[in-house]
Amino acid sequence: MFTQQLINGITVGGIYALIALGYTMVYGILKIVNFAHGDVFMVGSFLGLLFVQNAGMPIYIAYPAAMLVTAAVGVVIERVCYRPIRIKGTDALSILIAALGVSIFLENFAQLVWGTGTHAYVQEIKEKNYEFGNINLSNIQIGVIVLCVLLMAALYFVVNKTKIGVAMRATSQSITSAQLMGINTEMVIAATFGVGSALACVAGVLVGTYYDAVYPLVGYSYGLKAFAAAILGGIGSIPGAMLGGFLIGIVETLGSAYISAGYKDAFAFGILILVLIIRPSGLLGKKHVDKV
Repeated sequence: MFTQQLINGITVGGIYALIALGYTMVYGILKIVNFAHGDVFMVGSFLGLLFVQNAGMPIYIAYPAAMLVTAAVGVVIERVCYRPIRIKGTDALSILIAALGVSIFLENFAQLVWGTGTHAYVQEIKEKNYEFGNINLSNIQIGVIVLCVLLMAALYFVVNKTKIGVAMRATSQSITSAQLMGINTEMVIAATFGVGSALACVAGVLVGTYYDAVYPLVGYSYGLKAFAAAILGGIGSIPGAMLGGFLIGIVETLGSAYISAGYKDAFAFGILILVLIIRPSGLLGKKHVDKV
């Protein structure tokens, strides 16, 4: 029973981690919280459904296409809503308000286009169950875990082993210094939003496939928990976002199974509060010392 619930928690946690990466990447570079990211995740989920159900595309074309469009949505949000505020040098509160405005817009736009109800996800993959003793695993569950791990490993490689990754890390240290070294920081910021949005789209498609349902406000609950995962792991830290996502998923699932499903959100945020009391910078976050 415990092992089964642990695997269920890892499955959900992988999805939280993919969304949390978008929060932590943007914060790591711009030191802002993109509260519209959860709704970008929702848009990606609906785009995957749209391309398969309405456009009739096979999933190996539809889902990458949804990733590209969602990445473009993230870049446009940064370019239209956040960049003008950053250039004017206004405070972080203005960007926060802009992010909340974008979130509300995306939610209402989704309800206008797709309605307020829940949509069944098109199941192109037939579900098969495998039993290993007392553990029951479906092929969809295995696919979710494997895909999440592969994407996280790919992102870690890009950030640490490629030129764009070096540019991202330099920009996260200091935008001004990165510009003096000849780095096109605006391109790096746009790429960061694009990559984070593409990962959120994958998470949205996985949620739709795993739970066979998607609705316009799904981004609120998943976005909030993913943000909590980013804080738990140490916002700004990519490994921290991964760790935080898995921990939130595991704690939520185990708490639902052994205590009460009605308090699963309380379990997730309870562990967040406990960790932040002990370690305010998060599990893998770095302590910042302000020098005067």
